[in-house]
Amino acid sequence: MIVSTKPTTAWAQVNENGDLVIPKDVAARYGLNPGAKVRLDEGKNLVRMHRPVTHLTKIYIEPTIACNLDCITCFRNAWHEADGKMSEETFQAIFEGLKQLDPIPDVYFGGIGEPLFHPRTLEWVKQVKTLGVKVELITNATMLNEKISRKLIDSGLDVLWVSLDGATPETYADIRIGAELSHILNNLRKFNSMRKGGHFPHPELGIAFVAMKRNIQDLPKIIRIGRSLRAKHFSVSNIQPATDDMQKERLYDNSLRNTAYMNSPSTPNLSLPKMDFTEETREALFDAFNSGCNVNFAGNNWGGASDVCNFVESGTMSINFRGEAAPCWPLMHTHDTFLHNKPHRNYQHIIGNVSERSLEALWLDEEYVAYRERLHNFVFAPCTFCGGCDLSEVNVEDCMSNPGPVCGVCLWAQGAIQCP
Repeated sequence: MIVSTKPTTAWAQVNENGDLVIPKDVAARYGLNPGAKVRLDEGKNLVRMHRPVTHLTKIYIEPTIACNLDCITCFRNAWHEADGKMSEETFQAIFEGLKQLDPIPDVYFGGIGEPLFHPRTLEWVKQVKTLGVKVELITNATMLNEKISRKLIDSGLDVLWVSLDGATPETYADIRIGAELSHILNNLRKFNSMRKGGHFPHPELGIAFVAMKRNIQDLPKIIRIGRSLRAKHFSVSNIQPATDDMQKERLYDNSLRNTAYMNSPSTPNLSLPKMDFTEETREALFDAFNSGCNVNFAGNNWGGASDVCNFVESGTMSINFRGEAAPCWPLMHTHDTFLHNKPHRNYQHIIGNVSERSLEALWLDEEYVAYRERLHNFVFAPCTFCGGCDLSEVNVEDCMSNPGPVCGVCLWAQGAIQCP
């Protein structure tokens, strides 16, 4: 039997007053409550409706910033923050806040450290699942032994994400210092064999891959490994270099340079159909994608500025191990990185602490709501394409007089970096 994964089509109707009436179940799923403010974008044959900025759908919880590995890709290589872990009191404040929300958002356990390195994470996953929401967790899988696998499966966890950045022992060990690929794969095979559900095993398995020059050739094999383990999700991101020597690993320099040109009204548009990627078509399609045109591939824009904060568009909030609420992962902690071969300091931006204010109060904070509206409009200076002035070296202000944090330097907002 073939089970369709295509979303069902919902129909809205214009009533006699000229108002667009949306089905109640759809309105509820997207937070379209009375008085909600909704942004509309017009396309060629469509109107795109954004989620209201007041709709909270997911909370990222960071159990700890400590980790048992020393990966070359990690933010922890470019900050001076001491290791720490979330207290039981802080988590219980989050849990009580979750119970007060309607609807209760999904929860994702992950941040800068290794969630399973915290002795309470497994119990917290189990506790959140009592609320009937979707729960995800990301891990490097070094600690995913049979006992922990059993606890994760029994907890009701919905998705287990595993960071896997190399498909050969050499590549993997070169990136994830302190781990061996054979050990990780043995853990994953055991976890896979323990899952129930036949063709639809639970928890679902996701593979997260950080692409660099040194490992991009491993991506096809990573996908094959994941499929052999019945992985349902694959998430590929570029690297955001935390140290100077990691700048040479970037795979998106030309993409960022071309984006500004593709946004120009004088840039020609190239519309391509679906087409097989074969030996016969590969070179021609490669040249077409790099032709300098604004490419539309089977109805999807290939280039141009994204200018989209998926953290805000998806209705998420992040909480670090201290209980401090931030708009996104990159703003949970102050850290250093590089943009256009120049150092860039990304200062944390904290809304408040769960020990002092409820999740609902933090989410509906007036300044935070206004900030999310600015991100919806994305009226920040285009630093990722320009980056020529000193203002791009920190996220405090930009040349358009936006208050901090400014997001024109954000590679997440331009689709170069993404989190699962």
